[in-house]
Amino acid sequence: MAVSGRVPLLLLLGLVPVVLRPEASTVWLWFLTVALVVTVDVLLAPRPRRLRVERGPIGAVRTGEPTASRLRVSYDGPRRLRALVRDAWQPTAGASHNRHRVSLPSGDSTVLRTPLLPRRRGDLRAVGVTVRAHGPLGLGSRQATLDVPGHVRALPAFPSRRHLPSRLARLRELDGRAAVRVRGQGTEFDSLREYVRGDDVRSIDWRASARNRSVVVRTWQPERDRRVVLVLDTSRTSSGRVDSGVGVPRLDAAMDATLLLAALASRAGDRVDLVAGDRRVRARLRSSGSRDVAARLQDVMADLEPVIAEADWTALAGAVTALGRQRALVVLLTPLEPAAVEEGLLPVLPTLTRHHRVVVASVRDPALDELAARRTSLDEVYGAAAAEQALRRRRATADLLGALGVDLVDADADRLAPALADHYLSLKARGLL
Repeated sequence: MAVSGRVPLLLLLGLVPVVLRPEASTVWLWFLTVALVVTVDVLLAPRPRRLRVERGPIGAVRTGEPTASRLRVSYDGPRRLRALVRDAWQPTAGASHNRHRVSLPSGDSTVLRTPLLPRRRGDLRAVGVTVRAHGPLGLGSRQATLDVPGHVRALPAFPSRRHLPSRLARLRELDGRAAVRVRGQGTEFDSLREYVRGDDVRSIDWRASARNRSVVVRTWQPERDRRVVLVLDTSRTSSGRVDSGVGVPRLDAAMDATLLLAALASRAGDRVDLVAGDRRVRARLRSSGSRDVAARLQDVMADLEPVIAEADWTALAGAVTALGRQRALVVLLTPLEPAAVEEGLLPVLPTLTRHHRVVVASVRDPALDELAARRTSLDEVYGAAAAEQALRRRRATADLLGALGVDLVDADADRLAPALADHYLSLKARGLL
């Protein structure tokens, strides 16, 4: 049961008889009259459970993109229904304008639309549909909450997809469609030509040279059907937010870079695999070079959240090895945090670099550079000294990675995805995959 704002107004009207007959009995009589009228109005209100509510399916949508929930409301009661219907969702679903006024005669139906704007990945669920059916006078109403299941699957945001067309154009050049050929180790044979100064002596074809008056070298084109293994760190270091206009979690920026690289690599004919985890493997995906690998990755990564625990890189490296012994490009998407990298990641890198080409992709926090540049007050000087020390440790850790033969891509959240894609294309152009 609920009462409307008309009831207090009706009680205030009781001032008129109280002024005309200023006695306590008048006040009580007026209160009893109002209570009786409200009770009768509530009893005459339609029962909310006579309302049949069905929710239509909602497709998957990327985080931050709009969608809508649709309710079909049908009524078969004896009297006309005037009600307020609230379609409630969990807060991260971003439901707006979810209170709908409904007026239905018996046997009629209507469709109610609630806009949604998901702000969090995963399955976001509806809480329930609350129906408040008003009485004929609009003083009281019956209220009930109906269980109408529903959910929307919010996929990771993919803002870097705007960079995909330009990278695909560069890939087509490397692929031979613009008559470009590159030389390098571990690529597919293209043709023979005469040696010129600057050619790699390892590409000399001695048998062909013996049959000619000049030295002959092999030329190569980028090899297809390579393996790209993306390792997504979901440990505590991935939960930090970096300042890039809005506070973007490192994990979200790493997912964005994962999607762009996967879309690019699949178009290049490479097979893309995913391993995600922290102290244990949280997700694993093996693809067969299909073009829809980015969509499959989005669905797998939708449920991933940072875990307040250290990453077990031994377990993650074992998961990479379990995918196959074939040489691959292994991309470790993990923050370049000196303590976490030196204690957890460095011990397993020699095993990975022995069999694979390894790249570490890290989300850089621009706040460190800004803090190191501010030195106008004593407090800022102390802050700059601390920032310089942190930056120095990061550079030392980067040098350690380089000494182990690991490539490092360290960029701001909004630049990591295109920077990693450019590095991938650079490796292909140099024949290092």
